[in-house]
Formats: sequence, C-alpha cells, structure tokens
Amino acid sequence: MAELDFSAQISDLRSTFSDIRAVIDVDDLRARVATLSEAAGVPDLWDDPAKAQKVTSELSHAQAQLAKLNSIESRLDDLEVLVELVNDEADGAAADEVALEAGDELKGLQKLLGELEVQTLLNGEYDPRPAVITIRAGAGGVDAADFAEMLLRMYLRWAEQHKYPVQVMDTSYAEEAGIKSATFEVDAPYAFGNLSVEAGTHRLVRMSPFGAAGKRQTSFAAVEVIPLMEETEHIDIPENDIRVDVFRSSGPGGQSVNTTDSAVRLTHIPTGTVVSMQNEKSQIQNRAAALRVLQSRLLILQKEEESAKKKELAGTITASWGDQIRSYVLAPYQMVKDLRTEHEVNNPSSVFDGDLDGFINAGIRWRKTKVD
Repeated sequence: MAELDFSAQISDLRSTFSDIRAVIDVDDLRARVATLSEAAGVPDLWDDPAKAQKVTSELSHAQAQLAKLNSIESRLDDLEVLVELVNDEADGAAADEVALEAGDELKGLQKLLGELEVQTLLNGEYDPRPAVITIRAGAGGVDAADFAEMLLRMYLRWAEQHKYPVQVMDTSYAEEAGIKSATFEVDAPYAFGNLSVEAGTHRLVRMSPFGAAGKRQTSFAAVEVIPLMEETEHIDIPENDIRVDVFRSSGPGGQSVNTTDSAVRLTHIPTGTVVSMQNEKSQIQNRAAALRVLQSRLLILQKEEESAKKKELAGTITASWGDQIRSYVLAPYQMVKDLRTEHEVNNPSSVFDGDLDGFINAGIRWRKTKVD
C-alpha cells in the first residue's frame, strides 16, 4: 500500500493544541485543581451545602478539562506511532486495518480540538457563570405551548448528556397541552457562556397534532438566558419595590400538587420584572430562590444600562414572525437550521434529544466574528 502521510494534519493539530494550552494556561489550571482539591477535603465543607456544591462542581470541571488536555496530548503521540506502524508494515490486511484506525483517530482528534478551540472563545464577563434559562410559549396557541415543552426537554437532555446539575425552578402548565413557561438553572461552569447563544426566538413547523389533519402549523417559543450571579454580587432591592404573591403549586392541567400556598411570585414594580418559583417545598425556600434570580436579572439590566450592551446580553425576544434564530421543520421535510450561523442538520429527533453541541459551537464562533 502507498505510504500514509498525515504529517501536515498532525502538525496543524499540534499547532492548534499549543494555542489552546496557551489560552487555557495549563499551569494555572493545575494550580486551580490543587487549590480546589484542598478546599474539597476540608472536614466541615458540607456544613455549608451551597459552598460545597460550588467547590465540588468547579473541581470536577477543572479536573475534566485537565484530563482532556492530557488525553489529547497522549492521543497525538499515539497517532504518530500508528502512522509509523502503517508505513513499516508490509502490504496486507493488517496494514489496511491500522491505516483505517489511524484515519478514524485523526478525524476524532480534529473534531475534539475544534470543540475545545471553541470553548477558548468563552472569555466574556459572565461566560464562566451558571445559567438560568426561561422558556416561554409564543404565537401559535396550543402548538406553541407544546413546542415550549419540547424545548424544555431538549435543554434538560443536553445538560444530562454533559452531566450538568439542573434544577427546574418553576413551571407554568398550559390548559390543553405543553407549558406556558418554565425556568430552570444549569449549575455548571461556563453554562451561561455556552447557552447564551441559544437566547432568542425558536420556530417550529409541523403537521399539528392538535389542529385539522393535513394542515401545517407554525408556532414560536422564546428562550431567555441569564447568568446566575454570586450571592455577594446581589443588588439591594427595597421591600417597597417588590410585590409578593403566594399561591399553590400545580401540575399539568391545573392538578394541585401542593395543599399549601408555598409557591411564590415576585414582581419588581419599577421594571415589571416577574419571577415565579414553586420547586421548593416551603414558601421561604421559594422566596429565597426567586429573590436570587430576580437580583440576577436586575443586575444584568443595570449592567446593560451602564455599558449599553442590551442587545448583546438579552435583547428583545418577541417569539413571533421576523426575529427567529432557529427553525425546526418537521414537515414537509426534516431539518433544523440556525438562521445566524447557517448550521443545519437533517435529524430533528436527535436535536430534540439534546444533540445541541454543533449548534452551540457554531453560535459561539458566529458571536466571536460579530464582536471582532
């Protein structure tokens, strides 16, 4: 067989890997792992569960990143050995098999380094933070409510695949099917940096299971993504500026799941910002959770006003025609396409099952070009 020559591709991979290591600062990463490991070993760590969760989550993320870098370096070395084995082998089935293995490994490393390179672009002020995502049904009636629930499941599955802790904080169910809105937290480092490119209006085109047979229906849902601020970064909100409403938590179709008024809705009167929480069992816990999210939203609004970056961080999301960022088409053909990046796939089922990394990575690269 002809000599296998991957020297140019391997050289490009090593150059990219060197750039990634420089941006990440491997020495600093190792030092952070050591510091967090020491903090995680403190005997009374779990006396403060919130702090313990933060420390262990950051440690897990840092260890995984360091392990990934070490693995890539080892795999690059092994790939060069594979190429040498192919070129030293005589013609035959064994050489062909090793050549196929080397080709697959090259493609795998190219994909992995491409994804890692994208993550180095997450250098925004809020990118390292956990994220709070709110999904709201828009135009389209019951189909929109059903679509909003499909998006909720999609993001929860994405987080599950990445082993990111998720907490659903509030769900408002629609009467016939689906949800009016839902708010959940993804408590992982860089959750906001990754998911912030998902903010905007999403559009679904399909044969409606709720309308007349044979008729296509277009519906919309809005996705809002904000970073969750540290408790030390909260802003003071005068009590007189907040209206507090309490009500009973409910499930699908209005079915009561709580016999006490434990759910809480906070309204910030000056801005009209509303936050509802019903996940916790007690009114006190729900109020504390709602207040933290309200403070995060108001802090973002304050920062936007100060820096004139409203479009960058949130923007106006109307969940209707003319401003959608992504289309999910189930009929008459199958396609999911991001209208900003042109990234598309022809398997909507996999996307709704949480296969979002391609869209997220393309979105991060697209955002970088807009900033530059």
